[in-house]
Amino acid sequence: MVHLTTVQSDKALEQPIVEGIENITFDQAEDDQTVSVYGSRFAAQEIPAHEMPDQEMPKEIAYRMIRDDLSLDGNPMLNLASFVTTYMEEEVEKLMAEALPKNFIDYEEYPQTAEIQNRCVSMIARLFNAPTQNPNDNAMGTSTVGSSEAIMLGTLAMKKRWQNKRKAEGKDYSKPNIVMNSAVQVCWEKAARYFEVEERYVFCTEDRYVIDPEECVKLVDENTIGICAIIGTTYTGEYEDVKAINDLLVKDNIDCPIHVDAASGGFVAPFVVPELEWDFRLEKVISINVSGHKYGLVYPGVGWVVWRSPEYLPKELVFNINYLGADQASFTLNFSKGASHVIGQYYQMIRLGKRGYRSIMLNLTRTADYLAACLEQLGFILMSKTGGKGLPLVAFRLDPAKGHHYDEFAIAHNLRERGWVVPAYTMAPHSEKLKLMRVVVREDFSRSRCDALIKDFKLACETLNAMDKPTIEKHKEHVQKHTSHGKKKPNHKRYQNEKHSLQGKTGK
Repeated sequence: MVHLTTVQSDKALEQPIVEGIENITFDQAEDDQTVSVYGSRFAAQEIPAHEMPDQEMPKEIAYRMIRDDLSLDGNPMLNLASFVTTYMEEEVEKLMAEALPKNFIDYEEYPQTAEIQNRCVSMIARLFNAPTQNPNDNAMGTSTVGSSEAIMLGTLAMKKRWQNKRKAEGKDYSKPNIVMNSAVQVCWEKAARYFEVEERYVFCTEDRYVIDPEECVKLVDENTIGICAIIGTTYTGEYEDVKAINDLLVKDNIDCPIHVDAASGGFVAPFVVPELEWDFRLEKVISINVSGHKYGLVYPGVGWVVWRSPEYLPKELVFNINYLGADQASFTLNFSKGASHVIGQYYQMIRLGKRGYRSIMLNLTRTADYLAACLEQLGFILMSKTGGKGLPLVAFRLDPAKGHHYDEFAIAHNLRERGWVVPAYTMAPHSEKLKLMRVVVREDFSRSRCDALIKDFKLACETLNAMDKPTIEKHKEHVQKHTSHGKKKPNHKRYQNEKHSLQGKTGK
């Protein structure tokens, strides 16, 4: 997701950081040939932020100025909020860097890169047990910028297929809806809103954080384009019971497809719980998306979407073009994109193989289980699953029976002072009174780093226990007013207080 940025007015840019500093002037040397970067005139100037400068600067200085600016970012390896890959081997980094000039969409110029994408699609489709017996009815798929684009494409395909069927039957096709859990990632809200599909939610409760199969099927009617089921929810990492939904649809003879959002779990479940039926083994599952840049172990951003057969991808959504020098079919929301991440995905799949992925995912699961056990010993209540029954993450909350005078957000702020980014948040709508924290265990989160986190958790709780409530409230106020991670990022006033998203409607 790209943040919406407000372009500041000229008047706002004229305001100094410190009142009165505009009256102070400094003599500047005009000579660009200096001994060091920091001896140049550029080091004594404000770095361009709002308007392109009139003159160029030496490449060494541009590099150093930007690198210094980026040094204020956090350490990606300590960001335990994100599912996104933060480690790849040097060899694949070199391959990806060499492919930076390649425009992936230009199949005529880069045919082998297109072939590598085809290999990836085939490997992923087979990993998800796509039917391969019929030579005239092949599974098909494509790479995307991430799972958000993949979900958009999957939603479009379901909507168009439903519309075509309704038109053929001479029925109204103006009121499509889609059924999903209220704990979906925001890209599902976007897909429904952008493509004018009514959202029908199965809401979470205080003791259920995944979709209820029976409630889900009850929401289906003749206008339902499909059901979204999640393999690895964002909130707690749980796998939704796709098989139960499938079996209910089959039992009641309901013609409704399932799209599986396996953004996080698609590269985990096949290796940790291969017996779990959630993919194309189920007849109602017609499309699956997965993020290569999460547990696919590739830097952001690459995603994948696979359809069971061409029947589920209407022909009119695929565009044929030849202005890049050859006939080619295109089904994407964007056009040009880099080839690096597709190549990175292929490297990981042939470098690691199934055994390598299995070893990594099992290690992550063991580390997550160890962390979960330690946090339970520290008095936290576990909200995620262990033993491979969910993603390798740990979701947990304070025990309300212990009457703490601080909350999960206070712990998160305290950990942030030690460099860790461990998010605190409220649960999905209808269970939003629950506060929780989450640690995502990624490939580079080793047992020794886990031990360091546990020590800092203990220290954070001891520090907060030693503080009285007024002091904690003052510290919370300080964090919200004066730290980059505490302050709300300013949006244009036109877009504040919206009421159309789940968060806007419910205050979640």
